[in-house]
Order: sequence, then C-alpha cells, then structure tokens
Amino acid sequence: MMNKKNQQMQVNGKRVILRFPEMKDADEFIALSKSSQKFHRNLVNPAKDIEKFKKYVEGNKTIENKLFLICRKEDKAIVGVTDLSQIFYGIFKNAYIGYYLFEDYIGKGFMTEGINLTIKTAFQVLKLHRIEANIQPKNKPSIAVVKRCGFTKEGLSRKYLKIGGKWCDHERWAIIKEDWRKNL
Repeated sequence: MMNKKNQQMQVNGKRVILRFPEMKDADEFIALSKSSQKFHRNLVNPAKDIEKFKKYVEGNKTIENKLFLICRKEDKAIVGVTDLSQIFYGIFKNAYIGYYLFEDYIGKGFMTEGINLTIKTAFQVLKLHRIEANIQPKNKPSIAVVKRCGFTKEGLSRKYLKIGGKWCDHERWAIIKEDWRKNL
C-alpha cells in the first residue's frame, strides 16, 4: 500500500484507485479544473496552472498532509481528489478530510468509494483515530456522501471558513476508528 522510502502510495478499490499526484498529472488535472470551474465555484479552488499544481504535488512532502487523486480503475483517468490535512499524531491522532470530484464524474459513486479508501488508509496505514469533515450546510451532495461513508454529524461551526470572500458556516461531521470497524 505505502512505501515509506519514497512515499508512494496506491490503494485499489473496485472501481477506483487512490494515489498520490505527480507532476506528470499536471495537464490532465489542470484541464479538468478549468472545465469544472463553474461547478466548483464557492466550494473548492483546484490548481488551474502549473505553478499551483506543483505546490499541490509538493503538499505531500510534509507529515501533516496526504493528498490523493481518485482515478478510475478502467483507464486511470483522474475523476477527483481526496485529502487528509492537518494530520496530528500523539494523543490526538486526527485529520481533516477534504474532497471534490470533477464535474464530468459526479453521481457515479466514485467519491463514496474514494472517501472509503481514504478512511481505510487513515485508520490502517496512518494509524489515525478520528477524521473530521467540515461541510457547508447547503452542500447536500457532500453531506450525503459522508453519511454513506459512516460519518456522524457533531455540530455546526459558525463562520468557520472564508469562502468566496465571506465567512461561511459549516456542519462538522466525523468518523472514529471504532465506528468504522463496526461498519466493516
């Protein structure tokens, strides 16, 4: 699953592969980001140029982040992204999960499988105990995905993130290792 020496990772699911981004992915990723720009407005801002993509790839060089591409297994096409950020170890063993699909791939189950593979990696490989997702209340598809993946709503974080120039409330969802094991 993960080679500590070179920090490469690939996790195989039924229909998708979860893997680290590489510079060779730049053209495909940037084209997908540009074509999904309207769809992503006020939700996420993926890299749309080579410099931002390079920074994105370099984000995996720290212990605090694990950034993954969700790729369709049949042809290796990039369909979306999931990431674990602000990874804390010690007595906390926590991370925040972020995710998005590119517009052409919504509604096909790729995100549910990608998040489930990310959860498995977080708990089995990274040895985390808790994963938290913060979602704008109006983002019903994203809330539906975390529900399907076993997350529990824990509350509301008022004016949690500044998105599109304004502070937005977010629902706080989390999954802990014990709950995940029950659903295996």
